[in-house]
Amino acid sequence: MDKNAKIYIAGHRGMVGSAILNNLKDKGYTHIVYRSSDELDLREQEQVRSFFANERPEYVFMAAAKVGGIQANDTYRADFLYENLAIQNNIIHTSYEFNIKKLLFLGSSCIYPKYAPQPIKEEYLLTGPLETTNEPYAIAKIAGIKLCESYWDQYGCNFISAMPTNLYGYNDNYDLENSHVLPALIRKFHEAKIKNENQVVVWGSGIPEREFMFSEDLADACVFLMENYNEKQFLNIGVGNDLSIKELAELIKKTTKFEGEIVFDPSKPDGTPKKLMDSNKLFKLGWRPKTSLAEGIKLAYTDFLKNHHFPGS
Repeated sequence: MDKNAKIYIAGHRGMVGSAILNNLKDKGYTHIVYRSSDELDLREQEQVRSFFANERPEYVFMAAAKVGGIQANDTYRADFLYENLAIQNNIIHTSYEFNIKKLLFLGSSCIYPKYAPQPIKEEYLLTGPLETTNEPYAIAKIAGIKLCESYWDQYGCNFISAMPTNLYGYNDNYDLENSHVLPALIRKFHEAKIKNENQVVVWGSGIPEREFMFSEDLADACVFLMENYNEKQFLNIGVGNDLSIKELAELIKKTTKFEGEIVFDPSKPDGTPKKLMDSNKLFKLGWRPKTSLAEGIKLAYTDFLKNHHFPGS
């Protein structure tokens, strides 16, 4: 990408989109456009087409999506499927209509089968049943991948896709009903410390293993791919190692300086037993993450303390 190229970031206010925006600015890109959801409803095709007609972006980062943790995914199943399909269909098709030079679609590691062999390689897509709780979101993301591949095949569009592992970082969502596990635990442990409670209850058994990436590292990988990768095959973006939810809880307990007990509630769903991505294809291209999990959680907790205020916290 030329440093003066016009770049559109869909979802610039979210954790991933805001990190991509910061990364592009740090790298000297000067012509970045974006709109808030109040200004542009990406679920509405005519609004998307009007925006592209007026702005004429050359490159598109697709970081806009309806996202949430296990509870939100399982509760709002129709919303997660419909809204994500609408958003990505509108942006991808309109990018084709306006001859966008290149588009990066961001999916999710939940696209893979619940019991996929570990670590998960890109070719394991569609080889088994999905995790039930987030199936609608996963199906939407799989459709996005296939849509990019289909525009590549039929029209020669340089539409690439990347599948990030579990994310956390600056500008995260800390709503206990709709957030992912890591930010939810940061808030739970912090509030328990402030209220002098003697325990924190964590959903599930604590046994499942997860891989976590700092949002700033993901943004750097996305810009790297936009600058260097031009293939139809989607790529995993991970860190190469994982840990159990129990180990994660202990790490967050230490970071927040909570002194009580951790109690696991096995009546709540665990989700996929293990989900470690094989990111070797990306690593062989020359990119690696920079932030360790312990360092990233400290940075996220500092951001939480600075920017997020909840009743009783």
